[in-house]
Amino acid sequence: MSFGFHLVRRSGASRRMAVAAPFAAVVLAVVLNLGLYRVLGKDPGAILSAMLIEPFSSLAALSEVLLKMTPLLLIAQGLAVGFRARIINIGAEGQFILGAIFASAIPVYLPQAEGLWVWPAMMLFGTLGGMLWAVVPAFWRARLNASEILVTLMMSLIAVQLLSYLLVGPWKDPMGFNFPQTVMFPMDAMLPVLPGTRLTVAVLFALVVSAGCWLYMQHSFSGYRLLVGGAAPAAAGYAGFSQGRAVWISLLVGGAAAGLAGAAEVAGPLGQLQRSIAQGYGYAAIIVAYLGGLNPVGIVFSALAIAALYIGGDNAMVSADLPVAAVRVFQGSLLVFYLAATVLVRYRIEPRREVAA
Repeated sequence: MSFGFHLVRRSGASRRMAVAAPFAAVVLAVVLNLGLYRVLGKDPGAILSAMLIEPFSSLAALSEVLLKMTPLLLIAQGLAVGFRARIINIGAEGQFILGAIFASAIPVYLPQAEGLWVWPAMMLFGTLGGMLWAVVPAFWRARLNASEILVTLMMSLIAVQLLSYLLVGPWKDPMGFNFPQTVMFPMDAMLPVLPGTRLTVAVLFALVVSAGCWLYMQHSFSGYRLLVGGAAPAAAGYAGFSQGRAVWISLLVGGAAAGLAGAAEVAGPLGQLQRSIAQGYGYAAIIVAYLGGLNPVGIVFSALAIAALYIGGDNAMVSADLPVAAVRVFQGSLLVFYLAATVLVRYRIEPRREVAA
């Protein structure tokens, strides 16, 4: 007789356990990383203070958190629409970069452009750029049944190379001391800034997109059709729902949100197109989406938490001499613990007994 364990699906998921899952993940991640910091010979108390308290210690610090939260929230809301329909878009990073490139085309080719139309046009171009970069994986998945995971990931690699080509070639600032960057954008190409902060109106875009995603996914028949078309294609076919439609909507919405985030980044804190635009927002947003339970409201809070960890991690690297890898371990362990917690929400562990013949 041999013993083991297996997962048995629960008859119904507990709402209380579902709410407690992210908090349990945070606690476990903190405990694990406290031990890691002790092994590294660092002061765990000082690190936790720098990572979890300092980002909320002043209005200026909070504005920096919200500035970092904006692209994460925009991208994560777009990705979550597809994830809930079982369409896994891993290429938001590339769509983010294309949004930044398309938005930058206006001030690069029209450096003397003036008027209130400039930055709204950049936002529109950026959104279209992100959607365009999602068209290829959407076509391959809908028509040829290719894996959208692989195609979107490869498209991100192409986007990075396209960005490098532009910044060391035709778009390079001739007065930029040989740095791979475009010219600085004029004032009319910059997003309005909220008084007393570096925070732009892009944070309002993110909140509006979040509200739109909530209404679409929770209170519209089209959103329901999207979920059915992606999650149960066989049953959806009998009901007249289309999996191909779910693929196209999911990837185009994700691309549009990522493209808007890229446009807001170059027209906001950066003020030009740089190689550093590719900071991994598209990949971090995957953590944000799942940590928020793929729920538009939960994603707002998870985006705020991950943004605070970014800012707090920078603080810890400076004040506590923490290596950057340790910050990434914290973020990764948070996702792993959350995924494990959500599994236990849906399944219970039971012993398995096998009697040898």
